[in-house]
Amino acid sequence: MTEAAPQPQPAMDAAKYRGATVEDLDLAPALSITPATPIATALAMSYDRDYSQLTVVSSTTRSLLGYLSVPKLKTLLASGGVTENDTAAKAMSRFERRKGLASVYKVITPNTPLEELEAFLVREEFAVVTDERRRFVLGVATRGDLEEFVKRRPK
Repeated sequence: MTEAAPQPQPAMDAAKYRGATVEDLDLAPALSITPATPIATALAMSYDRDYSQLTVVSSTTRSLLGYLSVPKLKTLLASGGVTENDTAAKAMSRFERRKGLASVYKVITPNTPLEELEAFLVREEFAVVTDERRRFVLGVATRGDLEEFVKRRPK
């Protein structure tokens, strides 16, 4: 039996971030669409801002419903799974809201320490930054945002 190569662990060094929080990343505002947004419109919006993930929010309450992954969307378009005339609802990934499960959704806010965000991003491709009650989408954070923060931070 062959042993799997050990996965690199993130540097959970508190000194690296020195008490910084998600707010210190100075993230661009999230680009949110509704489930009714046509796929062609969503793609154009993502290309305009060079975003690979678009948050999907309710058109009435603006609460977070899920996200649209642009790479996944391109694959669906190429395979004929969706067309540019379909709506985002057909291609979006929904966040599950099951009652009774401890950590279905990890709340990441502007006050979340960067060490906590880094630990989350070990398992996930990106983090949606919301207010404490998840009523408003504020931004999207990635591993690249953390790397850029460390590079520009004075030592």
